[in-house]
Amino acid sequence: MKALVYEQFQSLPKIQKVTDPSPEDNGVVIRVKATGLCRSDWHGWMGHDSDIVLPHVPGHEFAGKIVGVGKDVKKWKIGDRVTVPFVCACGICPTCASGNQQICDEQFQPGFTHWGSFAEYVRIDRAETNLISLPESMSYETAASLGCRFATSFRAIVDQGKVAGGQWVAVFGCGGVGLSAIMIAKALGAQVIAIDISEKQLDLAKILGADAILNPKSISSTSEAIYELSKGGVHVSLDALGNSKTAYDSVASLRKRGKHIQVGLLLDQEKDTALPMNLVIAKELEILGSHGMQAWRYTEMMDMIENGKLNPHALIGKTISLEDAVTALPEMNKFENQGITIINQF
Repeated sequence: MKALVYEQFQSLPKIQKVTDPSPEDNGVVIRVKATGLCRSDWHGWMGHDSDIVLPHVPGHEFAGKIVGVGKDVKKWKIGDRVTVPFVCACGICPTCASGNQQICDEQFQPGFTHWGSFAEYVRIDRAETNLISLPESMSYETAASLGCRFATSFRAIVDQGKVAGGQWVAVFGCGGVGLSAIMIAKALGAQVIAIDISEKQLDLAKILGADAILNPKSISSTSEAIYELSKGGVHVSLDALGNSKTAYDSVASLRKRGKHIQVGLLLDQEKDTALPMNLVIAKELEILGSHGMQAWRYTEMMDMIENGKLNPHALIGKTISLEDAVTALPEMNKFENQGITIINQF
């Protein structure tokens, strides 16, 4: 098969011919029809993920059609249209038994723990636990956009934040995760403040429903501006970017008994960042992490998409070829693209 491969971290990837995957007894092989280009893939290429063994094929948010089925798989057949969560689970550990497959003790992640979807085919093990059926009305491109950013935001807003109508929500960072969070919070009836240093990303946030936008470059205090707009602080604040400044301001923007949701990764020196713990105590704030979403929780999100309450397709900025991704992946840290980039030409 054709695949995008990098043999050294931070070196230019190449398109190579590699061996086609075969399904494990409990798994399937999927022909990739569309796959998202995500900043997590860039982090992997930079060498920030210790699970990656070189040479490597990235790609973790994708959709496609089953072309091979292991002998122990009963629920799925060749020709089924499917997607997967970016955290795939074992289905049998104590954490999975509690329903929290997104933090499975034996999890695997296509594009990180093994070769991913920047290829014509990808192998997915434990198919009974991890595959999600796609409605015929949903395009592969839309389904691929769900895999990491939209599904992660859905769980962060719905399950972790428990956002409800009339609440105020602040979203720090208007990339794919942040824009998804804005759309989902609005669908639940919340009032949303979007924060980013890019005017073009703020413009897109406004189009997608943000009630107010803030550029920290043009104000003296982001948390004070949010406090004023929300008349006392937001009920839920989400750091979709992941750095010490956005995490701190997110917590500082909360009203009493508010919730901070950390989705953006804080890496290297940032991982031990300081937070205003005096406010956490005085206001009885909650600090929550959010890491992907379980396959079984996709049903509610899919229903909202089918019913027109959510339109993730609106987040797709452009589609490119696998060859285009050779240069697009290393350039992700320039933040030049609006919306989600999807690879759909192989």
